[in-house]
Amino acid sequence: MRMAELKAGWAILGNDGRRFGTVQQVGQNYILASRPGLLGHLYVPASHVANVEHEVVHLNLAKGEADAMGWEQPPRDQDALETSPEADLHRHI
Repeated sequence: MRMAELKAGWAILGNDGRRFGTVQQVGQNYILASRPGLLGHLYVPASHVANVEHEVVHLNLAKGEADAMGWEQPPRDQDALETSPEADLHRHI
């Protein structure tokens, strides 16, 4: 799944099945998520997307863990997915 294939309006769920947010926009290496009941948006790094199926983005961590990640700012390193070996540690095949 390429990031460009994601669409605004798709649900984002933690790996515990709890709703994290909704896809607002998709960047090169992140998803801008709008949050239900909260003001503002969070920038979910692509490295935390486990898989995508039936227009739902599944994260590789639970909603509570994702809430605590501090994703208020977009990722700084535009090449993180291509050059960082850490990006492959949580990849589900």
